[in-house]
Amino acid sequence: MLTTIPVIDFSGAFSDAALSRKRVAAELLKAATTVGFFYMAGHGVPQDFVERQFGFMRRLFALPDAEKQALSLRRSKCRRGYEAIGDQTLDLTSLPDQKESYYCGFDFPADHPFVVAGYDSYGVSFWPESIPGFREQMYAYMEAHKRLCEKVMQTLALSLELDENYFDSTFVDPLVTLRLVRYPPHPADASDKLFGAGAHTDWGSVTTLAQDDLGGLEVKGGDGAWIPAPPIPSTFVVNLGDMIPRWTNGRFKSNLHRVINRNQAKDRYSIPYFYSPRYTARIEPVPTCVSKEHPAAYEACTAGEHLAEMVRLTYGADYAAA
Repeated sequence: MLTTIPVIDFSGAFSDAALSRKRVAAELLKAATTVGFFYMAGHGVPQDFVERQFGFMRRLFALPDAEKQALSLRRSKCRRGYEAIGDQTLDLTSLPDQKESYYCGFDFPADHPFVVAGYDSYGVSFWPESIPGFREQMYAYMEAHKRLCEKVMQTLALSLELDENYFDSTFVDPLVTLRLVRYPPHPADASDKLFGAGAHTDWGSVTTLAQDDLGGLEVKGGDGAWIPAPPIPSTFVVNLGDMIPRWTNGRFKSNLHRVINRNQAKDRYSIPYFYSPRYTARIEPVPTCVSKEHPAAYEACTAGEHLAEMVRLTYGADYAAA
């Protein structure tokens, strides 16, 4: 029975040696079929760069409320911008989440075919003009983690006995979302239905997470108990999202997780990065996961159809209302 989340040294995945890449794929296979989470070590992203990202996040959340509300998610047609505490409910059986956050992504010009087509995950972000260098830092961070997620998907392909580049074409014009999150201290007398982020699975394919030193992330184990996922220096937490079980016919896991900031004096900060296929990508079980004994268990859908339904469930149909 799983009691800890594995640490995988991903440096071998970036090696030119095929044997090294296959060794990492074997470790990823074990994590993917049990818990769907792992700590990524050996990723090559400098720690001072990550700390700089946290610094920009703290400056953002320290802005006056009026400046943050001017960036409101509800003004965006592509689900980007600021959301206040209580705006989202990830676990529909619990109270609204106790967190404030900010979403951004790569900007797409008005004449991009996906923008013209009205796909609501593409567009431009709301950037805080009062923080010099903010957009440039967010772009640099997104590019760094795009590289990591590309490598995770290639390693997943190897673990499934597919060509290493099997998924590459699916991630041309990917759906990329960077989220900055602040969790206030959890009230000592809080209801057992109150969470920083209620129990949920992630909606896309791969999520990377940088977290501060407070902890608070918990992952549901096979016995139903919640397993702490405390910060480990120089690693990112990585988990698989809901599109991965669809691709693997249920073989790989997208696991429930939640957040409670149990520190009574400090805010908790974290930086999840969500990486998903392009809006029109078709998600259906890969050939190595379907057989006569194991027929396809999921209906095919597009990435955009899946994400739109999850947004409707957690924000409501009027999230983009002015």
